[in-house]
Amino acid sequence: MKYLDKIESPDDLKKLSPNELPELCKELREFIIDACSGNPGHIGASLGTVELTVALHYLYNTPQDKIVWDVGHQAYSHKILTGRRESFKYNRKYKGLSGFPKISESPYDCFGVGHSSTSISAALGMAIAAQENKTNEQVVAVIGDGALTGGLAYEGLNNAGALKTNLLVILNDNHISIDPNVGALHNYLLKITTSHIYNETKNKVWSLLTSKKLRALFSKFMFSTKMAFFDKGSIFESLGFRYFGAIDGNNLPLIMERIEDIKNIPGPKLLHIVTKKGKGFKPAEEDQILWHAPGTFDKITGERRKTTGINHSRYQDVFGETLLRLAKDNDKIYGITPAMPSGSSMNILMREMPERAFDVGIAEQHAVTFSAGLATQGLLPYCNIYSSFIQRAYDSVIHDVATQNLKVIFCLDRGGLVGEDGATHHGVFDLAAFRCIPNLTIFSPLNEIELKDIMYSVQAPEYGSTIIRYPRGQGEGLEWRNDFKSIERGKAQLLRDGNDIALLTIGPIGNLAAKAAEKAQDQGISVMHYNMRFLKPIDQEAILNASSKCHSIITIEDGSIKGGLYSAVSEVIASNPVINTKLTGMGVPDRFIEQGTIPELMGECGFDEAGIFNTILNVSRKTL
Repeated sequence: MKYLDKIESPDDLKKLSPNELPELCKELREFIIDACSGNPGHIGASLGTVELTVALHYLYNTPQDKIVWDVGHQAYSHKILTGRRESFKYNRKYKGLSGFPKISESPYDCFGVGHSSTSISAALGMAIAAQENKTNEQVVAVIGDGALTGGLAYEGLNNAGALKTNLLVILNDNHISIDPNVGALHNYLLKITTSHIYNETKNKVWSLLTSKKLRALFSKFMFSTKMAFFDKGSIFESLGFRYFGAIDGNNLPLIMERIEDIKNIPGPKLLHIVTKKGKGFKPAEEDQILWHAPGTFDKITGERRKTTGINHSRYQDVFGETLLRLAKDNDKIYGITPAMPSGSSMNILMREMPERAFDVGIAEQHAVTFSAGLATQGLLPYCNIYSSFIQRAYDSVIHDVATQNLKVIFCLDRGGLVGEDGATHHGVFDLAAFRCIPNLTIFSPLNEIELKDIMYSVQAPEYGSTIIRYPRGQGEGLEWRNDFKSIERGKAQLLRDGNDIALLTIGPIGNLAAKAAEKAQDQGISVMHYNMRFLKPIDQEAILNASSKCHSIITIEDGSIKGGLYSAVSEVIASNPVINTKLTGMGVPDRFIEQGTIPELMGECGFDEAGIFNTILNVSRKTL
């Protein structure tokens, strides 16, 4: 490559002339496509922000000036231009680069991200700090990929507009997050960006004006024109921001000119750019949902490579198909998801019964409280949220659902270690976080059949608000499209009887434990195995039975040891002083786990099949 191979930092970028930058953008796209073809990642959004990234690092003095990326799906060019080109081949790999900006990884990553809608608030904090410290740092927040549907973004906008702090917010509007954007704001932005007469007139006149004073006067005039066009002023202007746009965010000379014009205007400013997700790679442009994170693919033909191995049903598809079956039989059932219809398979219900399913946008708190409102009127909402994302709605679950004892079924997708997305996305805190909340039932299925059956069972009156927590990806390959069977609330399942060591597991990790128990049995160790299924209410009879027969109990969970199954069993044992059973806990330790494949991360945490087997052996030896 003519230019990219010579760039180790934005200082090298600045050595290029503006006329050379379009070729650099072309090389960046080729590099991202080549790298992601063999090492899967979030390719679509990053292809759309190539010109924006080049412009920002060319015009600003980073890392002294701060660029705060929202979500991080957009930031691959940023990583490549800031000294991580060679290591980008290890992006999202075990012990390699994080898939998202991360403070500890680079001084150019001024804020760690992974969840959406955080950039404006974080950037405002940095801008206030620069103001208080009397430094000349510029701060830019880049928000996009649907993140403006998140409530936190508006809290940041509202505060920034009131404080009048020097801050530039760049709205990267590509009309899509993972699925197409929804809601009134999306329709509003679409109205602005598709008003060709307004935008063409504004851009033509702007290009004819040469002085900043004239452009400032023109901007005020166009604000008045906006009121005539749209019957009201720009929502951003109403919040105290100077609004500029919408402009083509893939037109490098235009975006550089506009940023150069407005970067030194004091106070809060918002530049609205329109980019194409997947820009420069035809398959990604044509199917933006599929190419958000497509897996490996042929970089010439765009053909996606099929995964090898047995192709079992995904837990997500079990959820989606089962929800549709249930909704057909129960007209009280409704589906709710915050911007994840395809990822969660809620789109199965949406296709057949669109009036019974709601995508509320990237708004987890709203999803929970909206579900609570449905429940007050006798409806039965199945609210599907990724485990790590429901952390954002913790208060809503407590205040709006549990406190009022409303029946909402929370289906927490991506429970446990999720792999290459790393620390911000692992769903390892849910069991511990929700166990302490009254009026909640907490269940994690061993396999696809249990997921299907618990979704059916929770309709029964004895179940109140229930959390069903299951992992990402493929199940065990069992036949699950059969008749429903009721699962008794709070009842564990004895999978294997024994009298030496008892394994108490919750969730699909029990399948690895069952294999380890079989190996231990071959070593002459008699292993009891309970599939606990329910964390709350926990089956005390199962724990007491295990402690009466076995000298040791090992708890195993794909979640935080602190506060989860291990803690729950410890409490039962502590409340029964006659029990002398030794207790060992296996699960995610008290630290954040980074990216890698799920087997790699389970091995690091010690609860893969080999780790469980070795723990059984070690516990057995200690008791001899």
